[in-house]
Amino acid sequence: MEHYIDIFQAVLPSLLEGFWRTLGISLAGILGGSLIGFLLGLVRGQHIRYFTPLIGGYLHLLRGTPFLVQLYVVYFVLPNTGISLLMWDSLTAVLLCLAIYTSSYVTEIVSGAIRAIPRGQWEGAFAIGMRRGQTLWHIILPQSVMLILPSLGSVYVNLIKATSIVSVVGISELTRQGEINILRFPGDILFIYAIVAMIYFCYCFPVLKLVDWLEKNAGRQRAARKRPSPTPGGSAPLNEPNVKA
Repeated sequence: MEHYIDIFQAVLPSLLEGFWRTLGISLAGILGGSLIGFLLGLVRGQHIRYFTPLIGGYLHLLRGTPFLVQLYVVYFVLPNTGISLLMWDSLTAVLLCLAIYTSSYVTEIVSGAIRAIPRGQWEGAFAIGMRRGQTLWHIILPQSVMLILPSLGSVYVNLIKATSIVSVVGISELTRQGEINILRFPGDILFIYAIVAMIYFCYCFPVLKLVDWLEKNAGRQRAARKRPSPTPGGSAPLNEPNVKA
């Protein structure tokens, strides 16, 4: 038991260093990917001519290829074109790839949630004089949130796990630090990987719980808005027909 305690104390500082790097690049990827995906999802969900097929091609290309291949293309292939704007350092290439990779899934989630809202709600809003932007913001998006949130949790966790392969371009994140420590202690491979896995779990589990909390909180707020307000006498109004004498 003392042996494992000594190993744990020896490897923990470097693993935490890798974790903070994993945390930084994953949060940047989540933020950038969510922003890009949300904007593209709004456009794709409304079937705007010319833009919809372009976004569809973007999604098929990114979702149909492995993240590792995309990272190789951005970091190794594009700089060989000789264009200075396409020559990034390893950190920039990783952040760009994570944001683009995440945006492809967020786009599909957002657009699918918007399309799931009945078309009659668009038509009803237009009939009372609301514009497309007003309809989207006040009617469609509040209902879409309940469909978007559950799927975002799995996307974000997949992004966090995808950071484990960015060491191929020189980023020393959590998994890479684990491999370095295995070289130091080759007889404790299973124990070191167990520590790495536990750190990933301690990061991913709160993300999933946060998404669950946001989903439940959004549901309560939506129910509260729909709940009829009580009359001055303290009771809810009755839906009784007006009877003329």
